[in-house]
Amino acid sequence: MFQKIAHDRSADAVVRQIERLILDGVLRPGDRLPPERELAQAVDVSRPILRAALKELEARGLTRARHGEGTYVADVIGTVFEPPMVELVRRHQRAIFDYLEFRRDIEGTAAAYAAARATQADLTILERIFGLMVEAHAKADPEEEARLDVEFHTTIIEAAHNVVLLHMMRSCYRLLAEGVFYNRQKIYANAAWRDNLLDQHRAIHDAIKAGDRNAAQNAAHSHMDFVETALRSVDRTDARAEISELRLQKFTRSAARQRA
Repeated sequence: MFQKIAHDRSADAVVRQIERLILDGVLRPGDRLPPERELAQAVDVSRPILRAALKELEARGLTRARHGEGTYVADVIGTVFEPPMVELVRRHQRAIFDYLEFRRDIEGTAAAYAAARATQADLTILERIFGLMVEAHAKADPEEEARLDVEFHTTIIEAAHNVVLLHMMRSCYRLLAEGVFYNRQKIYANAAWRDNLLDQHRAIHDAIKAGDRNAAQNAAHSHMDFVETALRSVDRTDARAEISELRLQKFTRSAARQRA
């Protein structure tokens, strides 16, 4: 990932290289940089120059040094909302469907970009992640499928090669992975839905691999439409279960009073 600096072996040149890796999403928040000696050899600069570069990156808020552990990429993405808004979204159901509406358009655009721009390396990563999804599906491991779901869509965003789209959606996916918008495992717990989701992800994967922008966009839209329909069904089922439980509690109390 790191490249030797052929000319201008200065701290600024090292800083620019690591900045690009962070901007392009190659280095993610929380990633640990190689040890000092290894990194200096990788970029072909002296250790004093590397130390000056790392000091500058930390001053810019791009990295964090942890005593005795090394240097890590800082959390430069965060989330799209401040904590009070995150809690507000978590407590109000209608925000979920506004999020899905937003994601439907963005996912479609990202899939179309990926179909047009994905490199062979991008396609290899997408192929491997989809293969892991197939394996998790065969093992009936909905928790792993749900985790790979986020990784699959993140890979498509990366393959779209638009840095603004990349960092904006990584921030959104963080909230998704944390269950702020909805609990994905409720969908993956349904065996029939799991089959549908795998087929949908396969359609997106195949369209991107074929370089078919329209098919990729349509497959992404269809996938998000299905997710919305499934979540509305989950909401109705949960509401019915809650009402039934309240009725049962009332019946039980009434029966107890009559026996008394």
